[in-house]
Amino acid sequence: MTINQVKNPTAVGHSNVPQTLGFLLLDNFTLISLASAIEPLRMANQLAGRELYRWYTLTQDGSPVRASDGLNVTPDASIHAPLSLDWVVVCGGVAPQHSVSREHIQWLQAQSRQLRRLGAICTGSWALGQAGLLDHYETSIHWECLASIQEAFPKIVLTTRLFSIDRDRFTASGGTAPLDMMLNLIAHDHGKELSAGISEMFVYERMRNEQDQQRVPLKHVLGTTQPKLLEIVALMESNLEEPLELDELASYVDVSRRQLERLFQRYLHCSPSRYYLKLRLVRARQLLKQTPLSIIEIASVCGFVSTPHFSKCYRECFGIPPRDERLGIHTRQKASEKIPPLLKHWGAEPASNEPASSALLALAYAQGEPTFASVPLA
Repeated sequence: MTINQVKNPTAVGHSNVPQTLGFLLLDNFTLISLASAIEPLRMANQLAGRELYRWYTLTQDGSPVRASDGLNVTPDASIHAPLSLDWVVVCGGVAPQHSVSREHIQWLQAQSRQLRRLGAICTGSWALGQAGLLDHYETSIHWECLASIQEAFPKIVLTTRLFSIDRDRFTASGGTAPLDMMLNLIAHDHGKELSAGISEMFVYERMRNEQDQQRVPLKHVLGTTQPKLLEIVALMESNLEEPLELDELASYVDVSRRQLERLFQRYLHCSPSRYYLKLRLVRARQLLKQTPLSIIEIASVCGFVSTPHFSKCYRECFGIPPRDERLGIHTRQKASEKIPPLLKHWGAEPASNEPASSALLALAYAQGEPTFASVPLA
C-alpha cells in the first residue's frame, strides 16, 4: 500500500525537540516485545548524544501490570496523565481479548482524534482493532492471532509480514520484530547511519524490512482438520534438495494425485507444484541472506537443476534476482513513501506537571559510554 512521504517541514530529522512515545501496557504483555521497541530508542539517544526520543510506560490507572513472564512492571504514569504524546504504542501479549477494557478503547480513540501516530506490538493490534482504528490499514500481528483478529475485525487488512507501516499506523508481530520496525523508523527519522550504529551496538547482523515475513505454522492455519495435507507439506519441507514427484507424495499419504491437487486448491489456494516451488524459494531466500553459500550452491540445495532456472523463478516470486538479493539491492521504488506522515507538529518542552521521562535518566548514564555522541546527525 502506498504511503505518503513526510511533508511537514518541521517533522522528523528537522527539530531538536524529542519525539514522545507512550507505551500502553496491557495485562500479560510480552516483555521481549516491549524491550525490542524501547531499546533502539535508548541507543539512538546515546549514539546521537542528545534526546531524540522520549518515552513513558502507561497503564489504565497507573498501577503495576504483570508481564506474560510473571514479572510485575511499574509504569511511569496512568493513561490520564497530562502527557503530550506524538506516538502511542499498544503492547499486547497473552489473550489480548481479555486485556482490553472500555477505558482503553475510549482513550485510544481520543488519541486518534488528536492525530497521534498509533502503533502496536505483539498482539497489541487487537486493541487498536477493537477501537476501530485499524479499519482498511495494513496490519501485522503475531501469527497466533491472525485467524481470530480477521474474524473479529474483517475490515483490517492483515498481512503475515514481520511489521507493517501504513500511513499513521505502525504494527509489529512479536519477539524481536519491534526492533526491526523501530530501526526502520529511526532510519527514516534520523538517517541510516544512526540505524546501522544501533544494529552494531546490539550485535544485530541484519535489519529486516517490511518485506520479511513471519513463518506461520501451517497447522495453525488449517487446525487439525486436514492431517493428510499437513503430512504432505511436512514431506515437502523435508525434501527441498531433491523434490519428490507429486505421484510420490500422493502415494506416501495414500491419496490419489487428483485428491492431492484438490486439497491444495481448496485449502491453500494454489497447486501443489506451486506451493512446493514457493517453499524452495523461501528457503533459498533465507540462505542468500544468512549464509555465505554461492548462488550456484543455493540453487542446488534448494532443488533447482540449473542456476538460470533458479534465477528466473526467484525473480518471478520476489521481484528481484538472487544476485541483487545477496547484495541487498531491493526494488523499492516507493521506499521513501513507506513511512507514515508525522501528523502532529513538534510539541513544546514537557510541562512541569508531566512525569519525568526515563529516557533522560538513561541518556545521563550513557554519557560515560565511549559511544556517546558517536554518530553525527545532520
